[in-house]
Amino acid sequence: MIRHLLSGADLDADTATEILDTAAEMATVAGREIKKLPALRGRTVVNLFYEDSTRTRISFEAAAKRLSADVINFSAKGSSVTKGESLKDTALTLQAMGADAVVVRHPASGAPHRLANWVDGSVVNAGDGTHEHPTQALLDAYTMRARLGRLAGLSVAVVGDVLHSRVARSNVLLLSTLGAKVTLVGPPTLIPVDITAALAPGTDVSYDLDSVLPNADVVMMLRVQRERMNDSYFPSAREYARRYGLDGPRMRRLPEHAIVMHPGPMNRGMEITPEVADSPRSTIVEQVTNGVSVRMAVLYLLLGGNNR
Repeated sequence: MIRHLLSGADLDADTATEILDTAAEMATVAGREIKKLPALRGRTVVNLFYEDSTRTRISFEAAAKRLSADVINFSAKGSSVTKGESLKDTALTLQAMGADAVVVRHPASGAPHRLANWVDGSVVNAGDGTHEHPTQALLDAYTMRARLGRLAGLSVAVVGDVLHSRVARSNVLLLSTLGAKVTLVGPPTLIPVDITAALAPGTDVSYDLDSVLPNADVVMMLRVQRERMNDSYFPSAREYARRYGLDGPRMRRLPEHAIVMHPGPMNRGMEITPEVADSPRSTIVEQVTNGVSVRMAVLYLLLGGNNR
């Protein structure tokens, strides 16, 4: 098992499959009366979040606590970071406190990679800038495998704001490694020109959502990250929804077995309508549940699994 999880590129097919298989075992814990395992008793996991992300932070916290680890939640707001403390000094402080693992979310791309050079414990990237979010890709892959029974050979359409999406980048890397075929779909302004060459050669790009839907096994809608947009990337929210939003009529063009995913939080009515988000095809709530199991698997294998 690897020491850190910083990128989808860190995972080969065997390692990724080991995480998914371990997550399936961890999922059985949720059905127990006492939802805890003693696997990481005595270990300390620090959630180091420089950006707001309630969903991801709580998911990692739940995962660590179900494994009986001690959890420290560190938020940049109201901390010494607001007084000018650098990431390195914060890392050295956490090192002195004996952190066995640091789960970090940071607005700067590459911050987790720097952190991994400064601490002795394992570092898990929970999202860095517009770069990557590998545990989200793992839970997405787990959800696809649970619903459809396989990953190899699946046709996955990743739709929307690819330019600002760390979820898209990690999914392209991981799903390609596991044998799925990924097509990136969106307006030309929101798909980087060189993204397929930079990530996974063989990944397709389409600017026409309707042409992709009939052959898709999975449609993953991305949130339009307006908070990261300084320019106008499309004429209006209404125009974006008309061309790239997933509504009822578009959903009905999918094959019968196809599923709809979204990493959340959603802009309902823009990239996805309530009819689709709340339909039986939607895996959005399942993704949240599966996220805890997958993160349990990651923490277990990094801290208590076969590498120790």
